[in-house]
Amino acid sequence: MANCGCEIEIKSKEESRVLIILLLINAVMFITEFAFGWLSESTGLIADSLDMFADALVYGSGLYAVGKSLRIKANSAMLSGCLQMILGTGVLLDIIRRAIIGSEPDSAFMVYVSLVALIANVICLILLAKHRNGEVHMRATWIFSKNDVIANLGVITAGILVAYFGTAIPDLIIGCVISAIIIRGSVQIIREAKAARSSQLTKKS
Repeated sequence: MANCGCEIEIKSKEESRVLIILLLINAVMFITEFAFGWLSESTGLIADSLDMFADALVYGSGLYAVGKSLRIKANSAMLSGCLQMILGTGVLLDIIRRAIIGSEPDSAFMVYVSLVALIANVICLILLAKHRNGEVHMRATWIFSKNDVIANLGVITAGILVAYFGTAIPDLIIGCVISAIIIRGSVQIIREAKAARSSQLTKKS
């Protein structure tokens, strides 16, 4: 019974269940945040919504990798990191565009929507806590979800500052910070994925 693989199967089912829930949460929050971000002209909310979209892709990729070989899990994490890098860069370009043409972010939208997003991301972290030291595809989900909470707090702070000072500058700044967080997280998981693939190749040789 010790080698029946029951523990691996149970673990895989648990990971799949968690990732499906996280995927649904992030998909809904992406649509919500992007819509309100566009309406309120908030770079912070748009940046955070795209981060949610990237995370949904990460969870989908991780879901595909559950129960598969370490090589596939490493490749899944690598893909997740690359997608995050692309989206982080896209967010930065949109911030530059808005800085040039101007914007008037709605601080109330920023704060209220980010509070909802914060609650959603804290739920994600709680669900992922058990798996944060797991294999590389699950560590990727933990890293990105942790960064999301930081980003939400940043947007809330930016919304308060926009209301207080009457300028879009705090929103643009937090948008840049979120973009940097996304890119930093992508670099971290790409490195871990490369290390996992190297380890697998070393074992084979």
